[in-house]
Amino acid sequence: MEQKRTGIVTFKKQPMTLIGPDIKPGDKAPDFRVVKSDLSPVTLADSKGKVRLISVIPSIDTPICHAQTRRFNEEAANLPDNVEILTISVDLPFAMRRWRAAEGIDRVQLLSDYQEHSFGRNYGVLIDELKLLARAIFVVDANDTVVYREIVSDIGEHPLYGQALDAARKAAGG
Repeated sequence: MEQKRTGIVTFKKQPMTLIGPDIKPGDKAPDFRVVKSDLSPVTLADSKGKVRLISVIPSIDTPICHAQTRRFNEEAANLPDNVEILTISVDLPFAMRRWRAAEGIDRVQLLSDYQEHSFGRNYGVLIDELKLLARAIFVVDANDTVVYREIVSDIGEHPLYGQALDAARKAAGG
């Protein structure tokens, strides 16, 4: 039976239930299977040896998710070469590809967890009531250890960009 956790996030002031474990810094990063816009699979192992800043958003077609993805795309130029930024949502890959092309996003991988919800379930950010992902940031080091985690308590708020970026730089040795 899947673990369910409450009291962590709200949506429109209503408490939501998260499915999955409470992943914390120091934990081994769970594997996952998401897909690119061409439906080819992506797993954690695909970026082995790199630092991963994983930006988790409910939907790319909302203002904060849009701003969050754009911000990390802009910040990517200031990060060490061994840092990869992944943005994961349950948006359909085709919608993500359309949005990426329209917005000129070129430094962030947009990945979809729509098929299996394996990222959401394995990282404990799948919202049971909505079947969307909670807004969160994970930084995973080159050895697949979680070194930073923020689950934003209100889905309608921005994450702490500076702290996540600092954690990625530190994990990259920069």
